[in-house]
Amino acid sequence: MSASSDGSGGGGENEDEVADELAREQDLRLSRWADVSEVHVERDEAREQSRDEYFDRAQKNDGNKVDFVDSGSLASPNESLSIPDDTPSIQGSLRSSPGSSVPASRAIVSKTASGPIQPFDRRFQSRLSSSPLPSPRTISPAFLSPGSRQSSLSSNLPRSGVEQDGETDTPQAPWEVVRWSKLRKLSGQIFSEVGKRNFGRPTCLAVAASLVVGTSKGYILAFDYQQTLKVIIGPNTQAAESGSVTSVAISADYSTVAGGHATGNIFTWELARPAKPFLQILPVDRSLMDKPHGDGHVSGSAILHIGFLGTRHTALVSADDGGMAFSHLATRGLGPVARAVRTTRILGRYPPGPQPEDKPRKPSSVLAFSALPLGNIERPTDTMGLTALLTPYLLVIVSTTPVAQTQHKAPRPKEIAPHSALSGCLAWFPAVKLKGQTHERSPTHTLTKLVYCWSNVLTILDVEDTEKQADLEKDKPPTLHFHPRSRWRNEEAIVAVQWLSRSVLGILTISQRLLILEDGSLRVTDSFDLLYKHIYHHDLFSQQLQPVVDNLDEDDASLHGVVADAFHMSFRAYKGRLFLLGFNDISIGTLSNWADRLLALMEEGDFIGAISLATSYYTGDTDRLTIGLPEEDSLRHSVVQEKLLDMISASTKYQLARSGKAEADELQQTQLQQLTVESLNACMSMNQPDFLLEDIYEQYEEASCEPVLLEALEAAILDGQLTMLPPTVFKDLITHFTSIGQDARLEEMICRLDARTIDIDSATTLFKQHNLYDALIHAWTQAIGDYVTPLVDLLWLVKIVRNDDQGRSDAPASIYLESAMKIFPYLAFALTARIYPGGENLAEADAVRAQSELYHFLFSSKAKEWPKGSGKVVRTTREDGQEPSFPYLRLLIHFDTSNFMSMLNEAFEDGFLNGDQEQLPNGHAHDDDVDQDDDPGPSVTRQYIISVLLGIMSPPEFSADSIVFLNIFIARNLPKFPQFILLSGSQLHRILLGLCQYPNLELAVDCQLSVEYLLSVYHPSDLNTLIPMFRKARFYRILKWVYKSEKAFADLLETYFEDPEDRDSVFTCIGDCFRPNAELTKKQRQALETVMVDRAKDLASIDIVKAASVVKDYVPDILPAMLDAFDDSQTQYLFLRTFLEPSAYVVYGNESMPSELSSELIESYVRLMCQHNPTHVADYITLLNSGDLHLGNVLPDMEKSGVIDAAVVLMARDGLVREAMNRLARHLETLDAALSGLVDAASDSPDADNTEETAEDLLEAVEKYTKVGIWLCQGQSKLSNRPARPERKQDLQVREEDLAPDELLWLDLLDAVFTVTQHVSTSVRQASPETTPDTNHSNLDTNKMVTNLRNTTQQTFTALLATFAAPSSGATRPRQPSQSQSRSRSRSRSHSRPRSQSTSSRTQSRTQPTSASASSASSFLPILVAFLARASAVSPTLSDLRLILTDIFSAYAFESTLLALTNQLLDADVFGSVVRLQEERERGWRARGGVAGGRCEACGRRAWGPGMDGGVGGGGGGGVFTAWEERGEVEGRRRRERWGGGGRDGMQAGGRWKGNGKGREIVPEVSAVAAGNGGSGNNRTTEEGVDGGGGGVGALVVFACRHLFHKRCLEPSRQQLGDRGGEGRSDEDIPGVGASAEPRRPLRCPLCA
Repeated sequence: MSASSDGSGGGGENEDEVADELAREQDLRLSRWADVSEVHVERDEAREQSRDEYFDRAQKNDGNKVDFVDSGSLASPNESLSIPDDTPSIQGSLRSSPGSSVPASRAIVSKTASGPIQPFDRRFQSRLSSSPLPSPRTISPAFLSPGSRQSSLSSNLPRSGVEQDGETDTPQAPWEVVRWSKLRKLSGQIFSEVGKRNFGRPTCLAVAASLVVGTSKGYILAFDYQQTLKVIIGPNTQAAESGSVTSVAISADYSTVAGGHATGNIFTWELARPAKPFLQILPVDRSLMDKPHGDGHVSGSAILHIGFLGTRHTALVSADDGGMAFSHLATRGLGPVARAVRTTRILGRYPPGPQPEDKPRKPSSVLAFSALPLGNIERPTDTMGLTALLTPYLLVIVSTTPVAQTQHKAPRPKEIAPHSALSGCLAWFPAVKLKGQTHERSPTHTLTKLVYCWSNVLTILDVEDTEKQADLEKDKPPTLHFHPRSRWRNEEAIVAVQWLSRSVLGILTISQRLLILEDGSLRVTDSFDLLYKHIYHHDLFSQQLQPVVDNLDEDDASLHGVVADAFHMSFRAYKGRLFLLGFNDISIGTLSNWADRLLALMEEGDFIGAISLATSYYTGDTDRLTIGLPEEDSLRHSVVQEKLLDMISASTKYQLARSGKAEADELQQTQLQQLTVESLNACMSMNQPDFLLEDIYEQYEEASCEPVLLEALEAAILDGQLTMLPPTVFKDLITHFTSIGQDARLEEMICRLDARTIDIDSATTLFKQHNLYDALIHAWTQAIGDYVTPLVDLLWLVKIVRNDDQGRSDAPASIYLESAMKIFPYLAFALTARIYPGGENLAEADAVRAQSELYHFLFSSKAKEWPKGSGKVVRTTREDGQEPSFPYLRLLIHFDTSNFMSMLNEAFEDGFLNGDQEQLPNGHAHDDDVDQDDDPGPSVTRQYIISVLLGIMSPPEFSADSIVFLNIFIARNLPKFPQFILLSGSQLHRILLGLCQYPNLELAVDCQLSVEYLLSVYHPSDLNTLIPMFRKARFYRILKWVYKSEKAFADLLETYFEDPEDRDSVFTCIGDCFRPNAELTKKQRQALETVMVDRAKDLASIDIVKAASVVKDYVPDILPAMLDAFDDSQTQYLFLRTFLEPSAYVVYGNESMPSELSSELIESYVRLMCQHNPTHVADYITLLNSGDLHLGNVLPDMEKSGVIDAAVVLMARDGLVREAMNRLARHLETLDAALSGLVDAASDSPDADNTEETAEDLLEAVEKYTKVGIWLCQGQSKLSNRPARPERKQDLQVREEDLAPDELLWLDLLDAVFTVTQHVSTSVRQASPETTPDTNHSNLDTNKMVTNLRNTTQQTFTALLATFAAPSSGATRPRQPSQSQSRSRSRSRSHSRPRSQSTSSRTQSRTQPTSASASSASSFLPILVAFLARASAVSPTLSDLRLILTDIFSAYAFESTLLALTNQLLDADVFGSVVRLQEERERGWRARGGVAGGRCEACGRRAWGPGMDGGVGGGGGGGVFTAWEERGEVEGRRRRERWGGGGRDGMQAGGRWKGNGKGREIVPEVSAVAAGNGGSGNNRTTEEGVDGGGGGVGALVVFACRHLFHKRCLEPSRQQLGDRGGEGRSDEDIPGVGASAEPRRPLRCPLCA
């Protein structure tokens, strides 16, 4: 059984057949690869030249040229000897940080130590790179990005199409991702003019064993795969009259075809008997919609989808464009009895009849539809007839057998892009059997899968069925579980989708772009354009769904902006092949498999890309599912490996043949390098290095191209992929890299190889010949475990360098220096149980043996024989010289003391020297390996090593530098290992003295640190006698420690000043010395103060702010002495500013203003401020208290520096207001003279810019001091408390003697300012007599100058006006009644008093403040009169007086305009507030009971709501709502009577007159509204509501707090309020109580009051 073609794409059981067929094709194609080289060798020169051009383009575009660069991993000893680190390097600890600095090593051979400084802060680091070189591999098709339109980057062949905007018509690779074939014969029969005339235009396509095409004339054409037309269905039948075929389907056994027509008819046909239909399903007449009728498609609805259910020919499902879907089940016919068809509606509603519906329907349609096809394994779902339907709103899965039942629903995903194109499609893939599943728990079959798409969102749904377990469940339908497994979003809408295999999807987008998508990873493996295919599409849904688009709401993201055309009838898949129905042809596409792609690359000559791609196939780094490779690694490896090896062999043979020619160019060499790298990568991936290093290497040797392969081996060796080499290759590797001078790279490669595979004898000769001592050490130590032989070889080099002995070599000794220096890192690694040069840890047994042998040899007291039994003594001197004691130790110390001590310092941290181990020379743990004549000395421990070093290192044999290094070494290690090292006091004292007498300053830091180490364990009895020596050696840290321990605080502070590297800590030292718990004596405190005063300059030079802070916090008494110690006034000023204005800096001291400072210091500070910051004087003076400054002491400095504003402020504070104004007036006169002189001399000044700048400064000064004068006058006016001046309207003569003091101040200020303006204006006129005063001068902008001065005069008058326009604070005013009392009285008498009384009361209240401001108003006029009198005396001319009056009137006009604008803004603001307040009052508050009714907070009875009209509390019907309505009518009638009518008519309407004269108004008589029992009783109307007597409800009161009360329930609370308010108060004085209908003040909530 096989799958149906409609919507499936599954291959059924034929999928295995297809796989076998593809395997046979692969074998057939790959069998030709063995002859690839011969084929290419025979090609002509033109073809060869074309390929060369291709490689040129490939290199230029891809940049795949391999450049082998030096890794820098094995650097010279100068770069790898040691790295500073303080961490211990014992076995198991972390290695040193590679980021530390590397000191310079020995550069020349000398008799003295010339090693690096600080040798004990570094560690010898591994010389192998931590991150090897990346493999120089070329880019291949295996590394494509998923969404790339270019399918191969390995070969840039000439493109077949022009690329525009990133879109290409055809794939770029040598192979086609989908190989398209046009069915020309079939297309010629259908799309020709004759075919279109006979059959009509093709409209739909179905594919299975046959290709079935529906046409616009109602015909169905069936073709076989030879494109032969087998059957024409429809001629001379009713189908030809049913309109075009809109959908076709093929049954599971390929024998029957179903077709749906545009008129709603459905026909099924047997291909063997096409003369008449096998089954006919007629639509329901549209006119019968309002009548009872059977189920079926409505006539005129096009059948868009159709499919067979299972294996039956008589079971179908179909859907139309009206959104309805049906299942059709036909009975078996018996003879002449026709088959009966039972149709069941499974989705949608019939269209409405002529009668309109109450609720409009939501437009819908079936966008996608598919019945589940059969797989190659029986499943319970085979008999259910599962059908999936996709509408614009829902996905519905329905089972049609035995009855129609909805199994699953899913809404449209929210991830859909808003207002995107509306499209929908889906496809089933049935459950299929899995092959090769041997594990018991492995699944035997796949799950049924459904892929469906809405717009651009794709979802994959797994369907899991539950098999029946017992006979009792035989008739029970299976249970299905639906699991949405994954979801994927595309950039554009998806219009069709098909399964190409069980794990690969073909997706067609709205722009006709085909995407190949893997199911599991949801990764797009290929993407290419099908626009050139002209796929047939038709608009099937826009008419039905037009309301959805027309009523588009931009705020509703669920709607779409456009309805996409339908593509489902043109995009089909069958057995992994795609079928496209186009407007002009039909095409079939097949995905190329892995063999096709490799063969295409090989045929194109791209061997590099083919090998790279095949390697990715082998490793599984590519799209295995898409190209047809097994997912299991073992199966895939067996398929690909053999072919890949054949490709490597053939490609190498061909390329070597080309590169071996004499005319081979650089490009061919580059191609050979790339091919070699890819071949090596492939062999490493397959774990087949022998194939490359044996079989392929022979081909390279024959072509003399082995250097290419040798260089390619570097990456594999450094990556750790290749750990062994054949001897031939190993020898060639050494020869090649030494010949090109890459010894460092060679040594790193050798050290990464397995030493056990190296031939030691031949390798040793090669290593020594080429100075590869790192490789030599690695080979001897790792291959045979010999650690002494490498040491002997290195000592031989040291001997040559040390004694300038050329030995066997004629080369100079300097060539051995680099190799000789390797002895120190080798010993450091070996003595700390590490492998050299890699740095890995040694095994414990190997580590003990290596350390024992090395210590035994190195600390041997005499020259030793090595190898043992050879008779060869390892000498350190010439043959005729006598060997000293400890010859090897002396040789290394003389060679480089610094590096030797650094190595030994690192070795001391290893636990081997603890003395608990068995060592070869003493414990004789290995007697077989030790000669009887070995030294029987003590075990090698730290004590033994130090004793030996102290014994042999003495002058004159060793220099002072070498002995200092020994002292540093001992001092640094003694505190670390006090239990293992024991030295006498005399020895320690000599070491201490030696450290203090270092030979050069470069060792000072190391020596001081070493002394600190030493003093931590050694405590000399006469430490004070060493202080001069410490001071001479500049060991300041030690001196600080000594002075601090001795509590010599003065000396400690002095030492901080002397230490140039830690001077900033002097402030911390001062703080520590003066802290409370320091318990300083008086003498110690005085000594500290003396040091601070003596070092005042140094203290200030470090940080003057901190200096002042510590003085202020700890020793404020020495402040005067500190100030005297400073030379310059600037330092004194900054120092005092920290005291007096601590907020100027951010310091750690107290920032509050100190109160204990003397006035002399403050005066000194002010005087200094006048020199260095005069602009800040006035601001600072305002912060001082009265009496802090003596005016006479600071006033001269203020005047000298021109700080007049500060002087005025100071004089005004002392009460000298008149003197302050006089001084200010004199300064204004000075400015007047300067301005006038500047104007007079402006024409003669050559520097116009300087003149203009001077004028601006003078004008700013005039404005500034005018403001100071205004401030002075306003302050005095506020303090003035003078009586009101009597008004004399006729007398305008005012004498200055009659003016108050503050008025005289204003008069003087106005006069001074006006005088400046007048004089400058006069000078301007005199300088240009023929022009107006506003004309600009030659060098001055006189117009601007005069304008500024007049503005200053205007500002003065404005300030005067503003000061005396406001009420004076000292004026006495009559007491006014409170607003609440006035308001209460006015409300209480609002209904009784006449309007005239109210009017007169308001008039009186407005005139009351007049007398209060009389004195202020009377002060302005006398000042103005006196000023005009002065001005007229000084300026008798009318023009001058006119200028004065102009300024005055300008001030008045300015104030008037400003007041008008202010009133407008205030009115608008007040109006808005009043409106909001009115709205709040009208809205009121809702009681806590809500609209459903509430209860009184006092009595608990219901106030309104249900049940109130029937009586409350036994009452006879409260009628609250009725009473409220009646009251509303009364108030409305009263309002109409008041405003609607006038005169007598208004009164006759039922009212009385209120008021007299023209202001009378009609007050209507208000009738009582019954609110009590039956309307009887003493009732009255109030503002709050209806108040009844008896048992009535009465008025209600709702407060802002939402508490609700009956008004009568508030009576007790009011009474209590009256009692609390005081005795003697009547009810009228208590709010809300009394006979008055209007309360005098607001009610208050008893609960919240």
